[in-house]
Amino acid sequence: MSNDVGPTPLGKFVMFLFVIGCIFAAAVSFSPELKNRIFGGSSVTPTGDQDSVSKSGNTQQPTTGGGKVSVEAPDAAGVTTVQEYNYVPREALPPVSGVSAYKWDENEKIVVFPINVWFGWLPIIAANNGFAPSEDSVFFKKYGFKVNLKLIDDPIMARDAFAAGESHILWGTLDMIALFSPSLMKDSRTAPRIFQQVDWSSGGDGIVVRGNIRSVKDLAGKTIVYAQNSPSQYFITNLLINAGIPLNKVEHRYTATAFEAAAAFVADKSIHACVSWAPDIYTIPEKIAGTQILTTTAEANRLITDVWAARADFAKDHPEIIEGLVAGIFEGMSMLKNQTTKTKAFQHMAEGYGMKIDDIMSMEQDAYITNFAENQNFFLNRNSPTNFERTWKNIIHVYRELGLIGTPVRFDEVVDFSVVKKFADKNMFPDQKEIQVARFVSTSYKKVSAEAPVLTQTVRINFYPNSDNIYEPEHNEFGQPIANTLYDPSVDATLEKIARMVGQYDRAQVAIVGHTDSSMKGKVPEKAVKDLSNDRARSVRDALVRKYKFASNKFVVEGKGWDEPADTSDPLNQALNRRVEIQVFTPEK
Repeated sequence: MSNDVGPTPLGKFVMFLFVIGCIFAAAVSFSPELKNRIFGGSSVTPTGDQDSVSKSGNTQQPTTGGGKVSVEAPDAAGVTTVQEYNYVPREALPPVSGVSAYKWDENEKIVVFPINVWFGWLPIIAANNGFAPSEDSVFFKKYGFKVNLKLIDDPIMARDAFAAGESHILWGTLDMIALFSPSLMKDSRTAPRIFQQVDWSSGGDGIVVRGNIRSVKDLAGKTIVYAQNSPSQYFITNLLINAGIPLNKVEHRYTATAFEAAAAFVADKSIHACVSWAPDIYTIPEKIAGTQILTTTAEANRLITDVWAARADFAKDHPEIIEGLVAGIFEGMSMLKNQTTKTKAFQHMAEGYGMKIDDIMSMEQDAYITNFAENQNFFLNRNSPTNFERTWKNIIHVYRELGLIGTPVRFDEVVDFSVVKKFADKNMFPDQKEIQVARFVSTSYKKVSAEAPVLTQTVRINFYPNSDNIYEPEHNEFGQPIANTLYDPSVDATLEKIARMVGQYDRAQVAIVGHTDSSMKGKVPEKAVKDLSNDRARSVRDALVRKYKFASNKFVVEGKGWDEPADTSDPLNQALNRRVEIQVFTPEK
């Protein structure tokens, strides 16, 4: 028997490893930076990997923004509307499944009018006294027909029902109608005719980001998830184009729905941004540390609009019904001024959507319902930067950049403003005035620029040397102006581009910042150069106010002279330096 006491050599080695392990574990636990360096991750609160959230519902060990371990795990199930999600490949719209004549019973006279789960349909629900065809509706009592509000939430199913003649009306955001129109117009019977604007999205769509993303330009090189062939795709693509970010400089991931995009963003920390809908765009920043809203349609409140369209054959055969639909919906808007009627409409909407009435009421801020005066502005006001024509052309531009549209449908092939114009000529609905009019208080560039703009667009307007006139003519070799010429022939197209973007952010303050080249640096007073850049910025502002009727105090002007070259690595690139920058400062920022 050995008299030796204490551990064996093997035991000593095990104890040594144990002590080293304890020291290492302590170091990692007290140093979040070391932990991230070894195990990966970031300062963003982990919420679980893709598999754990989308399949099992379990999450990784949560931490606070300071790296401390949370005592209680977050409620992962309550962050987004759905937990399950699937990434899908890039794909085009499926073809229309079938085309047929519309179905119509002359005795019953029931218009099949599909709608989706969206607050903007409240006026027609109020006018119809619910979803089902009813003799107690405005449409029957005043116009002699009934309306069947049929819930079809899938836009492709709604499109195909429209083409097959199962429904007479097609709901959609205008960008979706633009995508559907080329295929629907292959048959003259199913060509969509848009008669009425329903609403503007006013907070229902948004972009949520993580990390230090503070502006659209920060999305360059990042990964974004959204539902393709949807308003989400239009929203983000429009922003990227306006910010001058090539679409191939962003990694795009797709999900089947906008809510799945939100779930993917929460689960997959490699995704930097998601485009989704309320309520998810608001609940994610509330519950997930390190995430925030970049922008929503509460800010870009003249970008995504809902409309309805009738089949061309149905509209031709039943013009009186089309007029009754348009008028009845406007009358529904007037009815909603009565609180009892509004509460009843809320109840009908909740029943039709299969939702709680409290959830319906919470959706009210997601959409701004457009009344008769605002429909006039949309369809008939040529000066409006976000009228039907300009909104349609902007959509076509975006989707052509994406390669989703070949030969586009012209705006005048789908819009029919005859009913709105007829009502305007008759001075109908005089009580429905424009309500959503942005008011601005004059301010300075110093004040608005205290926070970073959400969106910056760099444009080139070529100024004649020493001139601030955007419509300066060309000059001959003797310096004399040449009649019927422009030094910058594209100036009106440039103004149109600026106006469309500015108009989309109806509530935003916009800075116009002028720059000059440095070709005379050291030869002329710097103040004179700054004055010239300021005058050039002011001339752009004045042109926008004159042509598009913007409020003058929506804009602030600033002249930077030659202080901020466009490319710091090549400051003598004078062509780039002669520029104007448009900066959008949203009111929520």
